[in-house]
Amino acid sequence: MNKDVEKILFTEGDIAREVKKCAAWLDERYKNTTPLAVSVLKGSVIFFCDLVRAMNTPVQMDFMTITSYGASSQSSGVPKIVMDLAAPVEGRDVLLVEDIVDSGHTLVKMRSLLEGRGAKSFTVVTLLDKPSRRQVDVKADYSCFEVGNEFIVGYGLDYAQQYRNLPYVGILKRSVYEK
Repeated sequence: MNKDVEKILFTEGDIAREVKKCAAWLDERYKNTTPLAVSVLKGSVIFFCDLVRAMNTPVQMDFMTITSYGASSQSSGVPKIVMDLAAPVEGRDVLLVEDIVDSGHTLVKMRSLLEGRGAKSFTVVTLLDKPSRRQVDVKADYSCFEVGNEFIVGYGLDYAQQYRNLPYVGILKRSVYEK
């Protein structure tokens, strides 16, 4: 897998430091509450687990699967819910944990869906923000890192279900996804 990575952008240490900063920010934001923390599977699960373990705030955890990529390197722009939440969100503070905010379509769909279900508040944290690819006017409340318009893998992010288990975030070589 490492041979397919052109360049490491963020090391394990870089990521760990940012996860702790994000957790502290969330602890301050959620004083005296128990938010429903939602991981968007599969990409955010590693970030999500590290983040909630770093928080001092109690959380209830739930998971959704939304896809807009499939085996492609380009978002279809049409997010599809594959697996929905089990927990109700009505009257809850909802914390959505994303791996990357790219085009913004998934985030818009998630916000609309969860606010429509009666969420009391909706906060979004993301490991990576890619504003150069944004197609809709939306942003996360907290972003750990900003990245350029490269194809990013590792620490949960994949290409065709591979590279998620890399302990760092790196740029995938074009030769891998332009076959």
